[in-house]
Amino acid sequence: MKTLLPALLCILFNTQLFAGTAIRDYPADKISKHSYVIHGPKELPNPVNQGFMNNPGFIITPKGVVVIDPGSSVYAGEMVLRQIRKKTDKPVIAVFNSHIHGDHWLGNQAISAAYPDATIYGHVKMIEMINQGEGQTWIDRMNTTTEGATKGTRVVEPDTAVIGKEELTIGGHHFEVIHIGKAHTATDIMILYKEDKVLFTGDNAGNDRILRIDHGSFKGNIETLQVGIDAKPEHVVPGHGKTGGIEILKNYQTYLSTIYQAVAKGYDEDLSDFEMKPQIYKALKAYHSWPGLEDELGKHISEAYLEIESAEF
Repeated sequence: MKTLLPALLCILFNTQLFAGTAIRDYPADKISKHSYVIHGPKELPNPVNQGFMNNPGFIITPKGVVVIDPGSSVYAGEMVLRQIRKKTDKPVIAVFNSHIHGDHWLGNQAISAAYPDATIYGHVKMIEMINQGEGQTWIDRMNTTTEGATKGTRVVEPDTAVIGKEELTIGGHHFEVIHIGKAHTATDIMILYKEDKVLFTGDNAGNDRILRIDHGSFKGNIETLQVGIDAKPEHVVPGHGKTGGIEILKNYQTYLSTIYQAVAKGYDEDLSDFEMKPQIYKALKAYHSWPGLEDELGKHISEAYLEIESAEF
C-alpha cells in the first residue's frame, strides 16, 4: 500500500490540475408524483454557467432512477447525481439522451462512472454521429466556450440504440420513445413518461428560449410537436426554459409555423430571405422578449428558405 500511495497522489494531483471545476447545485423541482427537473440557465454556454444550460430530468421508479439529459459535462452530471441523492438512495438504472447536442448528454460520463450498469439510450443516428467524431467536436466546443470549465469531460456515448416508437418498461414504469424523422436535428427523441403523463421534448421545444435548428427541419419539427400535442401530456419539460403544460408545445409550434409559412409565401413572391426578415420579425411579436430571437431569426429564415427551395426539386 505504501508503494502505491505516491503514485495515487500523483494521479490525484494531475487530475485536479488539468480538470475543470465543479458546478454549483441547482435545485431539483418536483413537477409530478415521481418526476423532477433541474432547470438550467437560459443563456448559451459560458464561463459563468460553466456550460450548464439544459433541463436534466429524473424519475424515481420503484426499482431505480431514470435520468433524461444529464447535462453538458462530467461536472453537470455530478451535480445531477447530487440532486438525485437528496431525493432518493435508489440507483440510476437508465439514462435517455434526447439528441446529439452535447449540452444535453456529456454528463453521461458522471452517471456511467457512478452506475456502470445503467443503460444509456440514444437514437441510432446520434450514436453514429458520435462515432464519426461529433462527440469530440462537442467536447472541444464546450471547453472553448466555457474557457476550460468543462475540461476533463470525455465522450460516453449511449450503449443502447432506439429508433422511435419503442415502448419500454424500466423500473416497473412505462416510457414511450417518440421519433418521426428529422426535427430539431436528425437524432431527436422525445420521451413520454406514462405514469405521470410527462413529456420530455429535448430541443424540439423551448420555453421563453429560441433554439437553433441547424441541420434540422422546420416541417419535421412542427410535425413532431404535433405528435407531442396529440399525446395530451399534463406536464411538458422543454429542452430549455421552465416546465409547463401543453401550451409549451403549441407556442413553439406557432413560432416555427409562423416562420415556415411566411418564408414559403415570400419564396413564391421571389423575395430574398433578407427582404422577408422585417415582416417576419413583426409577425413574431409574441416572441420578441425570448432570449435567442435576435441571434437565431436570420438563420432560421435562411434555413427555412433552403428547406422550401429543396422541396421544389
